Parts: sequence; structure tokens; C-alpha cells
Amino acid sequence: MKNNFIHIFFSILFLFSINDGFTQSNFKFRNKVKKQTVSFKLLSNLIVFPIEVNGKKLNFILDSGVGRTILFNLNAHDSIPLNNVEKIKLQGLGDEAPVDAILSNGNVFKLNNIQSNSEKLYVIDNDSFDLSSKLGLTVNGIIGYELLKDFEVKINYGSKKIIFYRGGEYNYDKCKKCETFELEFNKLKPYINIEARLLENEDRITPIKLLIDSGGSDAMWLFTGSHPDIVAPKKYFDDFLGEGLSGSIYGKRAKIKSLILGQFEIKNPTVSYPDSLSVAFALNFTERNGSLGASILKRFIVVFDYKNSKITLKKGSHFREPFRYNMSGIELVHNGKVLVQEKEKNSTSFSLEEESNSFSTNKIILNYNYKYTFKPSYKILKLRIGSPAYNAGLKEGDIVIKINGKYTFDMELDEIVGKFYQKENKRISLVIERDNQNYDFHFNLKDMLK
Repeated sequence: MKNNFIHIFFSILFLFSINDGFTQSNFKFRNKVKKQTVSFKLLSNLIVFPIEVNGKKLNFILDSGVGRTILFNLNAHDSIPLNNVEKIKLQGLGDEAPVDAILSNGNVFKLNNIQSNSEKLYVIDNDSFDLSSKLGLTVNGIIGYELLKDFEVKINYGSKKIIFYRGGEYNYDKCKKCETFELEFNKLKPYINIEARLLENEDRITPIKLLIDSGGSDAMWLFTGSHPDIVAPKKYFDDFLGEGLSGSIYGKRAKIKSLILGQFEIKNPTVSYPDSLSVAFALNFTERNGSLGASILKRFIVVFDYKNSKITLKKGSHFREPFRYNMSGIELVHNGKVLVQEKEKNSTSFSLEEESNSFSTNKIILNYNYKYTFKPSYKILKLRIGSPAYNAGLKEGDIVIKINGKYTFDMELDEIVGKFYQKENKRISLVIERDNQNYDFHFNLKDMLK
């Protein structure tokens, strides 16, 4: 199943509580090539690809919403040597205290023919901040400004490819029907000035300044109170919006009439209104009204040009996809592995056994060979109160054994979660393990925004 409608439940936005004496580093091509193409995985709208760090290959999210490179979720297998380290504290989104971290300087990063020999990175050891269980793939870090600033970067969400161009090599003249916007930077993060029709029954256009956040899988975040027009619509529901570095983020989920990006108008995008306490540090930049996330960006072919402070958009293959959200109320995560007994393919044998009775009959004996394989397990991490799954009696901690008759250990995480993003009234049947007993549950998806 494709990732077209899978939206992850968290947004990765960091604000640093320290002044670390930033030293400029540079990624460069290692030879005379003019461009480098990199394939990526698109997981819940997020761009994930491997980068070699000090000789170790690790998976990174490309996140335009972060200024610093961050490592996390490292285990003994992923351990890497770190240079010039010191202990610090970091503060991110969420309402909890800052977390302990390590600052390391002078690290070597390699991405095929692209390399930097003097990268600064932050390492956090926070077990609660686990992106891998939410994506179904081991993710070790986030990189944004440090990689984007040295190239013209073309991202094609449809083909799942990024092209890094040597400065000045990208040909803007070939980009027909494109729209180019000026970027503003604050603390190494890019902001765009666009417009929106925020009220369903009004055509009034409101100017808004948004952080361009490729590491947030939602369509948009808007901060209530940052502009007189930015208020939560009458139709909304309270929801868990995600995990930040400093704790969980909650808020309201709704839709607006349209988002206007120059010649492109996107109808009825989903919008999240996070609680002000969860985004208190983000509100330090008072001009900011919210974030433009990956569910919008993936609808375009995007060209970042940090050196010239601009971004260019062209309609992509996802442009007309409907905006959907998780209508089940379940946040499902990876829950380790379970040992599964399976029949081996082409392992069946037959034998005849003569019965010792007066009728002298034979019976056929079927022999099967079995193998034992470790396969993924999935559990309910969070459950939205009042959602169809909640009302059906499901609970946080339930292990999902089957969905619509299919064993989940034979499915990828995004394939399972994708079923929660289908059309309203779609029937969902689950077999749940709870306290070593299996139970059947059924519910229909419900659109809370109609």
C-alpha cells in the first residue's frame, strides 16, 4: 500500500535553549560533478535517507524546520565515535523540561559524492522520543539547514528523489508553470509569506507567515492569537498532535477554506491548532503564524535555494490528493518482534499408510515443515477519547493481531495505519491481544469535521 494518505502523528520542531557559538560548516561535492541524485523513502510524508556519519551509515529525516543536526535512538549497533564533545541541555516543543544532550564538533558526513568534514551535531538520549516505532523503520537523526544551505535542492515527492545541484547549476528557465517565493530566515529556519481563506463562510484573504517544515507530516499548524483571523473553526475535535523533544503536543484539528500559494489554491486543507503551552518556545518569534508541513509540500516539486533565499513550487503528482486524517482515533506504533510459526513453501510431502483391518484401506499422510520467524508486532500507543475505536472498547496498550482478517505481522506499519485514513463509514475489524487473551472489535470510521 502506498503512503499517499498516511500522516504521522507528530511533528519534529526544535528550539535550542543555548547559544552554542555556531561555526559555519560546508557540504561540498567530492569531485567535479555538478549534481547528485539521492533516492529516499517517503514514510508518513517524511523524507528518510541514509547518511554516513564518521564511517557509520545512519538514517536521517530531511527536516527544513530544524537549524541543527540531531542524532537520537542510537544503540550499541549504531554507536559511532564522536569528536570534541560537551554536555548541554535542549528545549523543544512540548510542555516538559529540557533534555540532556551532547554537543559534538568536527564530524565527517558523507552522502554519496557529497561530504562535510566539520559538522556539528547534537546527540540526545531520550527513550520517550522514539521516531522509529512510529515510522516502522530505524531513524537515527534529523538534518535540515546544514545540508540544504550549500546547494540548490530539488525534491520530487512523486519519484522519491532529491537532486542536489552545485550552486548556480539549477536551470530555473526550464521550470514552466512554477511559482517562486522569497524566503526569510530566523535562527537558520526558512519562513514563507503566503495567504489563506480561514473562514468557511467568508472570502476574506489573510496574510500568514509560516515556517516551512518538511519534518512535520501534517498539512498546516496555525497558532491561535498570532493574528486576529486565526481562531479555531466551529467544527474541530481535540487531538494528540505529536511528540516534541520536550513532551507530547495536543490541540485542535480542523479544516480551513483554502490555502493560497501564488497561482496555486489548495482547497479545504486540514489544519492543526496546537495548545499555546506546547509551542511556547516557537512563539518567541512573534511574526510567525504557524507551519507549512509535508502534507502540503508533497503536492509539489519543491526547489530550495537557501543561498538566494527563495523556494520554487511546481504541481506534482500528489497535488489533487484529498486531505484525510486518521478517523479511527488509534495511534499505532511498532512493538518489537514476535516469534511466528509458518509453513515453509514447497515443503509438503505425502506418504501412504496401509491400515491393518479387514477392509485393507490406505490413508494419505500429509507432512509439513515449519519454520519460526521473528516478525513485527504493533500496539496502540494512544487512543483519542470519543473516537470510533475508543467507543468500541479498545484500550491503550492493546496489541493488534489482525486487521480486516489479515495478520498484522505480515504487514508494514504504514499499510495498517493507512486503513484508518480511508473514507468515512469504512468498516474496521480488529483482533486484539489483551492480558494474553484475544478479543474481536469492530467499528466504522467517522469524519469528525463534517
